[in-house]
Formats: sequence, C-alpha cells, structure tokens
Amino acid sequence: MSPFKISWKSLWSKPLSSALNILLIAFGTGILTILMLASSQIGEKLENNSKDVDLVVGAKGSPLQLVLSSIYYIDFPTGNIPMKAAMELARNPLVKKAVPLALGDNYKGVRIVGTDSNFVGLYKLQVKEGKLWQEDFEATIGATVAATQQLKIGDTFFGAHGLTSASDVHESHAYTVSGILTPQGNVTDNLILTNIASVWKMHDDHEEDAHEHEHHDEDDKELTSLLIQYRSPMSVAIFPRMVNETTNMQAASPAQESTRLFSLIGVGVDTLQWFAVLIMLIAAISVFVNLYNSLKERSYDLAIMRTLGASRGKLFLIIITEGIVLTLAGTIIGVLLGHMALEFIGGNQDSSQARLTGMVLLRDEIYLFAAGLSIGIFAAIIPAIQAYRANISKILSKN
Repeated sequence: MSPFKISWKSLWSKPLSSALNILLIAFGTGILTILMLASSQIGEKLENNSKDVDLVVGAKGSPLQLVLSSIYYIDFPTGNIPMKAAMELARNPLVKKAVPLALGDNYKGVRIVGTDSNFVGLYKLQVKEGKLWQEDFEATIGATVAATQQLKIGDTFFGAHGLTSASDVHESHAYTVSGILTPQGNVTDNLILTNIASVWKMHDDHEEDAHEHEHHDEDDKELTSLLIQYRSPMSVAIFPRMVNETTNMQAASPAQESTRLFSLIGVGVDTLQWFAVLIMLIAAISVFVNLYNSLKERSYDLAIMRTLGASRGKLFLIIITEGIVLTLAGTIIGVLLGHMALEFIGGNQDSSQARLTGMVLLRDEIYLFAAGLSIGIFAAIIPAIQAYRANISKILSKN
C-alpha cells in the first residue's frame, strides 16, 4: 500500500477532527483569497481609470468626492462650475488637454456623460460598431452598457434626472444609440457618452428654438468638472495652487486622492489579513495536535508495519503526507470559496463602476498553496520524527 493511501485511510478513520482541520484552513485561506482578489482589482481600477488624468477641476467641496464622481463615477459631483471660468482654465498655457464633463443624468443607473472629442483621445476610445456621437441626442455607449441594457445601434432611450434613480424621466428628448465602443477594460465600458449640448438641452426649463440656442452666451452655462492633462511636470507645483487660490473652483489630484483612498482601504485589509493569518496558525496547531494524538493511538499499528518490512522513511512519509493532505484540501476549498464569495458580493453591488468579480485568477494565489503546503509540513514534522524514531520492541512489548 502506498504512503498516500495509508494516510488517506487514516484521516478518514477520524472524519470529524479531519473535517474541522480542513474547515479552519479553508476559512483562513478563503479570507486571504477574498482580500487578495478585492485589493488587486480595486488597485487596478484606481490605476486604470486615472492614469492619464493629472488633475480634476470642479466645484469646491471634498476633493475625494470630486475625483470619485469625475473619474470613477461612483459618487455625486460636488456641484457645477461656470462654463466661462472653466474654458479660461482650459486655455491656460500650463494645460495640454482639458476634457469638459457634464453629469447629472442616468439611464437605468448607467451614467450619461456629456463631453467632447477630447474625452475620446484621453481614454483612447475605439468604436466597435457605428460611430461616435456627433449630433445632439446621439449617444455612444460602452461595451458593458450595450450588453447589460441590450441596446443596439439605432435604438432610442430616455435619460432620467439624477445619477441612480429612474423616477424623473426626461420624456421630451430621446437619445439614439449611434455607436458602441470596443471593451476598454476601464470605467468607460459602463458609460453613455453624448455631447454637452444634449445634457444642457435636457435640463432647459424653457424649450428654445435651435437658432436661439446657438447664440446663447457661455455666461449662464455650467459644467460639472474638467479633466486636465499637464503640458509639463512643472505644472504640478503651480497649477493646482493657482486654481484653489484664485478661482471659486477646486483642483484635486486623482493620484493623491486614490492613494489616500487606497491607504484607508489598506488599514481594513491589513486587519483582516492578520485575522486570517491567526486562523491559519490555529489551524496549524490543530493539525499538529490531531496528528500527535493519532500517532499515540496508532503506535502499535506503525510498529507492526515496521516488522512487516516498512522502512523508517516510509513511516515518516506517511505522517508528513497526512499533514499535507489536510492542509492542501483546506487550501483548495478555501480558494474556491473565496472566489465564489467575491463573485456573489460583486453580483450584489449597486455600483457597476466598482464591481468586483471572483472570475479571475491571480498569480499570487500560488503563495496560498505554498502556505498550505508549509503549514502541513510544519504541523506534521514533530509527529513524523517521532514515528521515525519510535522504538519498535518497546511498543510491541507494552502491548
């Protein structure tokens, strides 16, 4: 009989204690898996969505809220800013590119974003079907929006006021889908893009004829925010301070705010990681106690095996295998449970922008299996050495 088969039979001779050990390891591994997957996805999303934006300019308020609403689309904007003042900033020599955003509407919880062609360049958007929006009330939609809302080229839909609810629908104007974007792997997959004039017209209290609209002054028009790319690294020191001190607007750095946000999340992650490591340690002690006790009970059987020709090395291997089987079984179950739990959490999230998924495999998960293997060997090493050193004649004479 192979050492593995003997180990397997021995473990299942005591199903309750084996199951408890597996459960403890699975629980610890499961928590670590969820943390690993969630923090890597959050970090990736923070980086992907803000990598080309140096600064966000918007209404005064919380800089984190401004960044969350204008780059991640997961919070309410801090207010509006005058179009005229925003365009003056856009023409500043320190600015390479300024992308205007007009937010305020949604379609079934998907944000409608009024912007211009600079947005396309900033996110390097490509159209999979149809074309980019050109006329008023034409909309180009992200790949995920097309799939989840089942919208095709030429379909029409009505926007609703606000960023989440569909209670106040604007039925005076319908949007027409002019294009569908190729999947970008960032926030734009979950957006509906149109021109700024469409968002303004949607919110005009009094319908005016198109001619009068065109001659409207910039003075009373408002934007939500500006996404800015600097012309040179020098701008970092000068431009945000200038905006914050000389205008009624505020400048927020996505890199700084994302780092702050991630460090806040990191505190919770660290605490949970230590909790999971503690569970794994308890599991290791439990496996050790289990093997140590079972060795006492089985010392006679093992001595008989020796007299039947089994080597010391084989007995050592049997005990080590038991430890490894227990911990690896727990690790595999824990990793699977971690992925399933995160997929369940992701499926029940309100925000489509920050949705997490368990359907990804990370290279770092190999460390969890290495940890499981180490715990198995660590827990079994003392009982295995005892089995190796056991004095056969003593054990047999006692019985």
